[in-house]
Amino acid sequence: MAKGEEVINKQIILKAHVSGFPKESDMDLKTSTIRLKVPQGSKAVLVKNLYLSCDPYMRSQMKKLDVPGYIPSFTPGSIRLQIYCYSRTL
Repeated sequence: MAKGEEVINKQIILKAHVSGFPKESDMDLKTSTIRLKVPQGSKAVLVKNLYLSCDPYMRSQMKKLDVPGYIPSFTPGSIRLQIYCYSRTL
C-alpha cells in the first residue's frame, strides 16, 4: 500500500462548547479525502474504524469548564477525542 487509495473521510467537529444537552446544531460534519498509505518498510498498520464508543462522560467534556478537572474540555474545532473503537486491519 505504498501509493495508497484515496477515500472519503468524515469528521464530526464540535462548533462551540455546549450548554445543556448537546444538539446536532452544536456539531459540524466535514468531509474530506485522504490517501491510505503506510510507508514502505514501516511496522505500522492501517485500520478502518467500524464502530466508535461515544460514552456519556463525553458530554461533560463538551462544556467549558472554568476550573481544570480530571478530564479536560474538548477544544471547539478540534478533532482530538479519546475514545475506544472497533476496527478492521486493512
